[in-house]
Amino acid sequence: MAKFKFEYIWLDGYKPEPNLRSKTKVLEMDFFHGDIKSLPIWSFDGSSTQQAEGHSSDCLLKPVRVVPDPERKNSFLVMCEVLTPEGAPHATNTRALIEDDPDFWFGFEQEYVLTIEGLPLGFPKQGYPRPQGPYYCSVGLGNCAGRDIVEEHFDLCLDAGLDITGINAEVMLGQWEFQCFGKGAKRAADDLWLTRYLLHRVTEKHGVEVEFHPKPIQGDWNGSGMHTNFSNRDMREVGGKELIEEICDKFAVAHQEHIAVYGSDNEKRLTGLHETQSIHKFSYGVSDRGASIRIPVSTAQGWKGYLEDRRPASNADPYRVVARIIQTVKGVSGKTNGVTPQKEKSKN
Repeated sequence: MAKFKFEYIWLDGYKPEPNLRSKTKVLEMDFFHGDIKSLPIWSFDGSSTQQAEGHSSDCLLKPVRVVPDPERKNSFLVMCEVLTPEGAPHATNTRALIEDDPDFWFGFEQEYVLTIEGLPLGFPKQGYPRPQGPYYCSVGLGNCAGRDIVEEHFDLCLDAGLDITGINAEVMLGQWEFQCFGKGAKRAADDLWLTRYLLHRVTEKHGVEVEFHPKPIQGDWNGSGMHTNFSNRDMREVGGKELIEEICDKFAVAHQEHIAVYGSDNEKRLTGLHETQSIHKFSYGVSDRGASIRIPVSTAQGWKGYLEDRRPASNADPYRVVARIIQTVKGVSGKTNGVTPQKEKSKN
């Protein structure tokens, strides 16, 4: 028999966005090969996480995804759903909102800023660095800052078996992005939360904070988003310009419903500047990074593939984002009804 450490991870009840919480459970086993069903439901004090009152404080943690923890011996990371004492999804359990469908694939482009004492890495204590331009996908001292932290996080995610597909320095100094992909909405969103968890843990060691606010520095600086790429089987295998445009039209009609779950303070980022569309408008276009929905060139060439929703903020809850996208896409019949919703199409 060996002792294994399982880090139970969940989302708390804080608003407008939840925080990650975790605690370690030791289980004695002959071996563990990743069988989620062998992990027990565990409880925690919900009165300390805005999820219960003190007179009835127990909430339950149900394991839903487990991956190796590369930093600790005999250890695993366990993403959990929060349940009530009766075993029902807790009101804060946004994962339960997802109508999971293996036909849906999601890819997230998670932007974030590494900060110290409230300033992005590389920013002087007084004033500002050079204007934006040399920092995107940059290399070299003065052009990028925090690469050692980013590379350490990248390797940890790969070692954990998370489907992180790339990294790059972003448009603002101290700003970075990683990309994460998954087949199945719940698994994709689980893995994004786990990559965020590992990022927080890595930055702890370096005395640096992770800033997910969508507009951490005011002025002529890019904000941070969580661009969400999505497709289902019809989009990938059937396709057609009519289908792709009908999906975009459905997104136009549901624009406000999407914005409502796409992260707080997003109006500070979605201004129509810095590669965004205004939060008050909806548009779509081929290869248009100033649109709400970008149709990639690869999709437009044969009208099969995926779409990129550029509206989600960097602090958005991916469970809410994918749940809303699935709801809208599933409302598409594949045939237009002759009615064009009010929207602003890109000239592209």
